[in-house]
Amino acid sequence: MGDASTTGQQDLELPFPELHNDVPLLPARMINEYCYCPRLAYLEWVQGEWDDSADTVEGRWVHRRVDRPGGKLPPPEKDRAKGETAKDEGAEKIHARSIQLSSNRLGLIARMDLIEGSGNTVTPVDYKRGKRPHVPRGAYDPERVQLCVQGVILAEHGYTCTEGVIYYAGSRERVRVTLDDELHALTKQTIDGLRFVAAGGQIPPPLEDSPKCPRCSLVGICLPDETAFFRGADIAPRPLAVGLDTALPLYVQAWHAKVSKSGERLEIFIDDKKVQEVRLIDVSQLALFGNVYVTTPAMQELMSRNIPISWHSHGGWLMGHTIGTGHKNIELRRAQFRAADDQAFCLRLAKTLVEAKIKNARTLLRRNWKADGGAPPALLEDLNSDIRRAQKAGDLGALLGIEGSAAARYFGQFANLIRAPGDSASLTFDFRKRNRRPPTDPVNALLSYAYGLLTRTWTNILSAIGLDPYLGYYHQPRYGRPALSLDMMEPYRPLLADSVVLQAINNGEVRPTDFIQAAGSVALHPDGRKRFIATFERRLSQEVTHPLLGYRLSYRRLLQVQARLFARHLDDELDHFPQFTPR
Repeated sequence: MGDASTTGQQDLELPFPELHNDVPLLPARMINEYCYCPRLAYLEWVQGEWDDSADTVEGRWVHRRVDRPGGKLPPPEKDRAKGETAKDEGAEKIHARSIQLSSNRLGLIARMDLIEGSGNTVTPVDYKRGKRPHVPRGAYDPERVQLCVQGVILAEHGYTCTEGVIYYAGSRERVRVTLDDELHALTKQTIDGLRFVAAGGQIPPPLEDSPKCPRCSLVGICLPDETAFFRGADIAPRPLAVGLDTALPLYVQAWHAKVSKSGERLEIFIDDKKVQEVRLIDVSQLALFGNVYVTTPAMQELMSRNIPISWHSHGGWLMGHTIGTGHKNIELRRAQFRAADDQAFCLRLAKTLVEAKIKNARTLLRRNWKADGGAPPALLEDLNSDIRRAQKAGDLGALLGIEGSAAARYFGQFANLIRAPGDSASLTFDFRKRNRRPPTDPVNALLSYAYGLLTRTWTNILSAIGLDPYLGYYHQPRYGRPALSLDMMEPYRPLLADSVVLQAINNGEVRPTDFIQAAGSVALHPDGRKRFIATFERRLSQEVTHPLLGYRLSYRRLLQVQARLFARHLDDELDHFPQFTPR
């Protein structure tokens, strides 16, 4: 078959299939994003991802005036001759802000910052936060395409629109953009490209070592460098340039407490007396323990802000999880459910989780052994043997047995990580073996409580990225059990639960007098729980160097990165799920 350039054959335009009624209109901003980065547009438009950065916050501030509707856009005069410019003397002047127009025929919608003109001739003005770029066309292609989409929609409504304006707030300059044939062709190509990618259901690959990535608001979601690195690219991942997250979980454990909303604050009452108030912008999660009441306005506000509520028993066991409408990334959940039916996938994933758990348990023993001489080499070698056995396990049952053997070996020596108990209290931190439901000594009570906190943390993270926390792979689904949360937390039990228990005991943050003993079980007193929760949250905020990626990040951010990497594995972007195993 001859080449088109030699045979004179012309390229035939391939139109996008006719839109159906249930296909949403494409926003002009998404077309801009696709021109800038196809993966960014897919994440935002198809998978419903969003995160703020300094640039997006500044952009909203720049738009604060034009986002307030004002002025009027009169309908075009139908009796005007076609092609007439409508600049007759006395024609009505147009200055309208925040106008939304759409075209069902074209499948497009746009909110225009400002429309200027007179009569039938109008000019859309788009506000941008930065300074005017010194490029040949006066503006970058994504901005020109977005402006052209606005012009196309205006023309569809009967107006004459031959040019647009981009106002750069940083340099206070206006740049005129001619809506010529070349720009119309680029715009149509971009629109068709976004539609085809969205309909295809396959996320575009990340940009390779692009200067666009570090300042992108979705860099912590997209993980371009991390994805490329784990796919074998010879690059050093750049540290995540994400905004400082100052919002923290709010814990309420007082008996018969009430959480209500007042303006932009949450108020906590005990026996109808207000004891605390917290700004909503400072709350990332609401964790309730025991019999706590949340008013309907407070719950609705939390759901509208995507702030999850976790419900725990008085002893700390996770009982439920309340969110709004949830994440709309149905593609990820479909991939999660497909993988759960693949026994080979479940076994491969479970083996990596158990292997990482034993490695991290071994590291904790080696680092925290209190007796002289450090952890016995024979014990460490036995754990290494458990790792090798886990790698060769033939099914989930065998793997469960290997994990149980390693756990017995690990907890059999856990007392050697605890400082010698004091003599002044009837209850001491004398640990002999792991027991639960109910725990019979203070150390086991702390361990069970820490695992409940870690389960809540993982459940919130998995829900936030669109995964179903109740469908697991190693922990098989069971009514009321967040199986995937339990899967994902396995490698982090030693790092984020056991280590917190050791820190709280060895540093005196929790004392033997902070426990209540009754009917053969032991539980934390409310004051002790409060201090232990503070220890757990400090641990999540502690920074650590990722042994594979090479940069520092907090444990809180690390869990989010690991959840995103697992999602990339489910989407077949990564052929394995990289685990976090510090040395």
